[in-house]
Amino acid sequence: QVQLVESGGGLVQPGGSLRLSCAASSSISSIYRMAWYRQAPGKQRELVASSTSGGIRNYDESVKGRFTISRDNDKNTVSLQMNSLKIEDTAVYYCTCRTSLLGGSVYWGQGTQVTVSS
Repeated sequence: QVQLVESGGGLVQPGGSLRLSCAASSSISSIYRMAWYRQAPGKQRELVASSTSGGIRNYDESVKGRFTISRDNDKNTVSLQMNSLKIEDTAVYYCTCRTSLLGGSVYWGQGTQVTVSS
């Protein structure tokens, strides 16, 4: 099993920045995919950004150019740098991982609240 613990959420004004961090309980170097999802009130959970062990990163169109996902295999963490935050970025952000492409297990963190408000 992999336990994931998010941190770094909070309240920020529009245009501000936050950095979310996700700490894994075991090595992530061989984990196929690490990702961040978010869920706003009354909406479905959606993919924000993902990073594969092969170095491929993907972003939702709504965050491209503003958010950056990064993996630190030495520290077993994955981060999400969020810049130019908008009110519509308000959501609970979840860290998740899939251990392998085929037949892998999926684990989720407990989530961290990000609120963008003036």
